[in-house]
Amino acid sequence: MRRLETVYTEKIAGELKKEFGYKSSMEIPKITKISLNIGLGEASQNPKLIDAAVEELTKLSGQKAVVTKAKKSIAAFKLREGQPVGCRVTLRGERMWDFYDKLVSFALPRVRDFRGVPDRGFDGRGNFTMGIKEHTIFFELEIDKVERVKGMNVTISTTAKTDKEGKLLLDLLGMPFKK
Repeated sequence: MRRLETVYTEKIAGELKKEFGYKSSMEIPKITKISLNIGLGEASQNPKLIDAAVEELTKLSGQKAVVTKAKKSIAAFKLREGQPVGCRVTLRGERMWDFYDKLVSFALPRVRDFRGVPDRGFDGRGNFTMGIKEHTIFFELEIDKVERVKGMNVTISTTAKTDKEGKLLLDLLGMPFKK
């Protein structure tokens, strides 16, 4: 069991059960998966960008990233259906807990002028999405070998029914929200 998973089962689950008055332990919100996504629109002109992004996302997550392809052609963007436009990976289980711990403990504090994560990324059902402008905040990537700084989206899916429950869950797990 991972460090944060242990903290969740021993402390946080009990606090959430008491706070919201859950009758069953199955009602207690938990994180189900974390999805990482890098979108590269300019990859249609330079296919080497996709290879680099897949390699970097694989290093970050510890799991092979999948190339995403365009669903429709858009002439204004010089994009054809089926062209690679990004990459993504979905983490569950131990890799999910490892990545969340790494994100909260090491990566977010490395952001320049960091004042906290805005809490407006909730979707109404307890899931949280945040954008990271520089993927180089993760220590697995060697900054010298990164050709181009890329942004990425991190989506944390939970079993919470409301944003309030989801925010409290992530807050107790160490997500540094703005006060």
